[in-house]
This record gives sequence, structure tokens and C-alpha cells, in this order.
Amino acid sequence: MNILEKIWERIRGQAPSIDESFRGNGPDSIKDEEELLREYSKSLNIPIKRDLIKDLDIKIPEDISVQYFKRMGFLPLNIQDGRLVVAISDPLNFHAADDMLKFFNCSSISYVLCPRAEIESAVNLLYDHGGEDAEKMVKDLADYETDMDTFRELHELEDLMEVTHEAPIIRLVNMILTQALRKNASDIHIEPYEKEIKVRFRIDGVLYEMFSIPKRFQAHIVSRLKVMANLDIAEKRIPQDGRIKIKVANRTVDIRVSIIPMAYGERIVLRLLDKSVSLLGLTDMGMSEERLKIYESLIRKSNGIILVTGPTGSGKTTTLYASLSRLNSTEKNIITIEDPIEYELKGVGQIQVNPKTELTFARGLRSILRHDPDIIMVGEIRDVETAEIAIQASLTGHLVFSTLHTNDAAGAITRLIDMGVEPFLIASSLIAVLAQRLVRKVCPECKEEYRSDSPLEQQLGIEPGSVLYKGRGCTSCMHSGYRGRTGIFELLVVSNEIRRLITSRADSVRIKGAAIGEGMHTLLQDGIEKAKKGVTTISEVLRVTQE
Repeated sequence: MNILEKIWERIRGQAPSIDESFRGNGPDSIKDEEELLREYSKSLNIPIKRDLIKDLDIKIPEDISVQYFKRMGFLPLNIQDGRLVVAISDPLNFHAADDMLKFFNCSSISYVLCPRAEIESAVNLLYDHGGEDAEKMVKDLADYETDMDTFRELHELEDLMEVTHEAPIIRLVNMILTQALRKNASDIHIEPYEKEIKVRFRIDGVLYEMFSIPKRFQAHIVSRLKVMANLDIAEKRIPQDGRIKIKVANRTVDIRVSIIPMAYGERIVLRLLDKSVSLLGLTDMGMSEERLKIYESLIRKSNGIILVTGPTGSGKTTTLYASLSRLNSTEKNIITIEDPIEYELKGVGQIQVNPKTELTFARGLRSILRHDPDIIMVGEIRDVETAEIAIQASLTGHLVFSTLHTNDAAGAITRLIDMGVEPFLIASSLIAVLAQRLVRKVCPECKEEYRSDSPLEQQLGIEPGSVLYKGRGCTSCMHSGYRGRTGIFELLVVSNEIRRLITSRADSVRIKGAAIGEGMHTLLQDGIEKAKKGVTTISEVLRVTQE
């Protein structure tokens, strides 16, 4: 029976719906549902949409309950040019979805297909505990006396979106976390001042102030987060670090917690690691085709060291994971030592550094060598001991990946020499150095072109009148003009000339000059290329490349 016959049977009421067919039948039912959705998509020309959270931009009328959308298996996502966009798990249940037009005062409707479980997760997140926002919850706190025993009795949350009955402080903390995830924030800063607490989110590498909380609730918020991270509530004099694992609308999120005592109380930084987000591949990093081809040929060498450099938050770990994923196969034994393990790589042995048990990078690296690895990844070279062991590993037939904190590719070489590593060892083992930064991309929703007329742009080699792009600012990008990030890269391949300069202890300026002479594009040049293509802006490139 083909898909059109199935549809006809459904219309006549002689066949069960998708939801009835696959509800509660285990993992295979999920595969079958997705397969059937693909068939429906092809036959009915309705696109399939995943990760609905990114497209949620609509206010649901108060008289429509969360249970209604869960029961019917659809959810309005947003309104585009007067057309209501609805995610639906069963395309033949369109009659119920059509009723939404009158609620949202729209003239037409369009559909996207999505598995029912993902729609239910998006429903949870959209309702956000009945539509409350953080500011409203802060007002609720004024009428609530927090019982500290509540914090001590709480254990791990089932799902933050399902916790609607807890104390306002607990709901406020949950709301801060869920709002950060909705806005794709990487960090949450909770900062105490003399008369208030400020909450800021880092989005696409830039901090945005979200809202303020009255000072009197500071102790309760800190206590709540300490309980979630299994930290000592009573200890307020020394820094504490911990981890929280939560579930938000079926998304598993690891949170690294750092608490430091400051002048006006304890300051908290939360680093969010969304485990449900798939890792980027090398083709998604933003490298040009030419540079990517060279880099892929380098990582397939049987031995040597490849270094990825850049400041904290420049995407070095993501690049290393993408490289290992490309090389990962049943024929390769890949082992990493990291601090911390940010994402789990299937088929890769990963070791977590633990100073309490004296498991350092150097000690772990020695142990790894006894496990017959083909490829080794060292999270960071922090001292001469780790550097020398990594070099010895590369010289004895292993491919080694690692990171350094330097401003450019040539600086990594001089940094190793400054650590105390012999130049001849660096020259004989180092294959390449990849320096990188992350730049914000122009928001596609409010992207507009303009003609270059700035003297600064002309100094960078952009001809007057050239077409460039910028974001006007809209609700999708929080009026910043940017949404999402991509990488800019500087790939230094160690040639015979570069090796000669290394052994003669040449400085980074001479090494960089020789590499440019051999065809290396600098970070600034790569950024300008991306600005010309409309990926980012000149001002953003200068922001991340200026030293």
C-alpha cells in the first residue's frame, strides 16, 4: 500500500492515525514514525522541521490549555506575513489546526511536520510554567517568605518545565535556566551589587543584561543553586565549583557552577552545555573549501602534533571534537584527556583530569601511551612536562591534537620555546598550528546591504562602493543585528623554511611573515573575506582580531 492509499484510508476513517499507530511501542516506533513522516512530507510537499524551540515566537491565548496542544499533537510556532505556521505530528489532523486561525486572527496557515514527542517538549517550553516570566516571578517573591528547609529537602529535578508547584525562589531559578536555554546562552552571570542582583546572559560571545532581582533574595538564590550543585550551603568564605545536571523539555543539560565570594556577596557563573545539541562537523565550522582541504589532509597524517590556538571561548574544543569525529573509525584507537569532558564522543576513550587524585594532563598522557593509541587529544598544554610527553608521543608514531592560549598561529611556536621545549623537538614534531576566533553572523531576519564608504574599510582593502552587509536589529537577534556564530581561521603549515626558523629560535613575527609568504591567510584576512560575502561585518571581525 503506497502513502496516497494510506491517506485515502485515513480520510475515510478506515486507518489509525500516526499517533495511534506508534504510541507506546518502544524505540522502533520512533523510527517508524519518522519514516512515515518522511513519506507524508514527500507526498504532501510539507517540510519536516526539527528543534522547534528555535522557531517558537508566539503568545498563546490564556484560554487555550497546555493539555489541548499535547492531546491534539500540534503547536502554533510563529506568524510570518499574516500566515500562521503550525507544527503538526499528523498532517491529516489539519481540521483541528485550522481552528487556530480565529484565535490568532490570521488569514492563512502553513504546516511543518514534526514527531509528536518533540511537539510535546516544545509545548512544555512555550508555556514556561503557565506563561510566567522572570520579572513577574520576582514580583511574586515580594509576598513570599522563603523557608530554608525547602532548599535542604530538594533533590534532582525531573524536568524543570514540569515544576509548576514549587516555591517562587525555586521557580525563579528554573526560569532563569530555561530562558537562557531558549536564547541559546552559553553562560549565565548572577552578579551581586550593593542594592540589587543583576542577571546577564552570554549570547554569541557577548554579555546582555536581562533583568535585576532585589538584593534581599540573594541568599535564597545562592542557596538554591548550591543545593542543585551539591555544594556546601553554609560555606560562604571560599570559592566553590560544582556541576548540575538538569532536564528541560526533554533536553539534557550539564551546568558547570562556579561561586566566588565578592564584596557584595557570592557571585555565580553557570556554564551551560546542552547535551542534546549535535556536535558540528568540520564542514560546519566556517573554513573555506581550500583551507578545509589542506586541514583534512594534515589530520590524516600518521604522526605529529597539530595545535589549535585561541583565547577562551574561541571554539578550540569544538574544532578538536570535529577533527576526532572525522577520523573516528573502528580501525583507530582514539583516547583523549580533557578538563572537563564537554561532550561524549561515541567510540572514543575520554579521561577527565582530576587534581584531587593527582591525575594531571602529564600523568594521564603517560598512561594513555600504554594503551596503544593511534590518535591522542590533550585538552591543553599547560606546562613543559605535558609538552615534552606530547612531542615524544608524536615522534614515536602517534598523531597528537592539543590546544594553547595564544593570539595567533606563530605565537604557539614561541610559547612552546618559552616553556622550555627544545626548538629542534618542536621543528621535528609539529605539523601545523590552527589559530581561530568566533565571529557573530549577520542576522538573516534583518540583514540589509550597504555601500562601503568608511576610510577604515578602505585601509583593509575594501574598495569604496563595495556591497557589504549588516543587521538592522530585530526581535530575533535581540536588536543586536547578529544571530549565531562562525569561525575565522589562520592555518600555519610547518614547512622546511618554518622548521629552519624554529631551530634558529626566530621570533613569532619572522615565522608569521614566512608563513604569509607561503600563502597563509591571517585571521584578519579570513574575517574580511567573510565580511565581503555577507557572513559577518567588518566591525565584528575587528572586535575579535584586535590584540
